[in-house]
Amino acid sequence: MDVHHDIIQRIQSKITKLKSLDMNLTLFGAETHNYEFQAPLSDTSIRQFEKLHQINLPSSYRIFLQQIGDGGMGPYYGLEPLEDGLFASLDYKDAKYGLQNLSQPFSHIDEWNLPGDVNNMSEEEYQTSEESYFQDDVANGLLRIANFGCGVSVNLVVNGEAYGEVWVDDRCNSNGIYPDFYFGNEKRLDFFAWYELWLDKSINELEKPA
Repeated sequence: MDVHHDIIQRIQSKITKLKSLDMNLTLFGAETHNYEFQAPLSDTSIRQFEKLHQINLPSSYRIFLQQIGDGGMGPYYGLEPLEDGLFASLDYKDAKYGLQNLSQPFSHIDEWNLPGDVNNMSEEEYQTSEESYFQDDVANGLLRIANFGCGVSVNLVVNGEAYGEVWVDDRCNSNGIYPDFYFGNEKRLDFFAWYELWLDKSINELEKPA
């Protein structure tokens, strides 16, 4: 039996339950994804994407794309379609802000931010710092999987030592890049654990007595 079969069955059951609990779309982001999914991707489509970008997608994410859907219902404003995960900015999906380079490894294993107090920098120092801060190579190997809003993205590491982990890119708010602990988890999460934890927290929130 597929080792992921039970996980997929459990997640699908929780998806159904959450949709039934939030008919009025009260959860944050629900009005955007409307508890719907885009069609799943074929193995061939995924392999073509992997070959093009010289990566192997983490197994949990790959299975989700194949068996549940390519973007849609998920944390914050929902899951991004695989192809949209390449955009450097999820708020402005166009060539102006560039694309992620997945073929190069993500260089961080611990949270990262540039040192220094921007309030005490000269204009020249600030400009130099900003250029370094937003260099494309800082986010190599990160696939955008969800839009938190306000320039913040949630990402899956698809290349590098932190492979398979979910990280947050919060450079737009000068908070750097760091593993995602937003759901109260003490350990780092892979895609399945991250998604299922969101389902659990959302269901618990909606089941709380008024």
